[in-house]
Amino acid sequence: MEYENGSLSFVKQIDWLERRGFLWIRRTRGDGDCFYRSLAFAFVERLLKAKDRGAAVQYAMVTLSESLQMLENVGFEKLVFEDFYDVLKGLVTNVVEPDNVLGKILDEESLLTAFQDNTTSNSIVMYLRMLTSAQLRLDPDLYSPFLIHSETGEPMEVREFCEHFVEATGKEADHVQMTALSRALQINVDVAYLDGRGTNGEVDFVTLRDATDTEMSPVTLLYRPGHYDILIRDDTSGKSL
Repeated sequence: MEYENGSLSFVKQIDWLERRGFLWIRRTRGDGDCFYRSLAFAFVERLLKAKDRGAAVQYAMVTLSESLQMLENVGFEKLVFEDFYDVLKGLVTNVVEPDNVLGKILDEESLLTAFQDNTTSNSIVMYLRMLTSAQLRLDPDLYSPFLIHSETGEPMEVREFCEHFVEATGKEADHVQMTALSRALQINVDVAYLDGRGTNGEVDFVTLRDATDTEMSPVTLLYRPGHYDILIRDDTSGKSL
């Protein structure tokens, strides 16, 4: 509806996605944190949909536990990140274990409620930003060629890039942040680029393959210039975060 009276190239791309079963988006608030918020929600949601929830949660928790050491290795103080970590850990654990307040297992409705709560949602966003920063700092040789100032086009040092464009809230993510975070979380991510540039209406996908557990489906996001939402197949509800 947003595009039907506008650019025909965007409409063609939307039609192309729908023909391939992508019928919905879960809209994410456009505050500069949309990539991290979208990925975090989809990261937990896919655990809810896993055939073997127990195994999926165990895999996720091993990865998250290892991420704590990553943060300490690059100099983040435990006091700074442990509360953010506990919020994400609590949601993941709640997929298979009742929470301490209501005594209920996490479901789609309570997951949505959690992410619509600013304290919960922003804590998780902050943890993922710090984790992305840690991944970049731990492998500077790999990422340095791609660290460019978004306004000046000048190359940046890893530390400077992380402080200005990763750790700071409200800063949009680009390919380098996507790559680093998918690697840190050991997940597969597909990002569909709805940008009006596809040939004959086709949509280009960026695919990141970092999961050792190949049974889990990729996290799928929709990118429109300056914004990320969650891209959904079939008839899953698309309420906003």
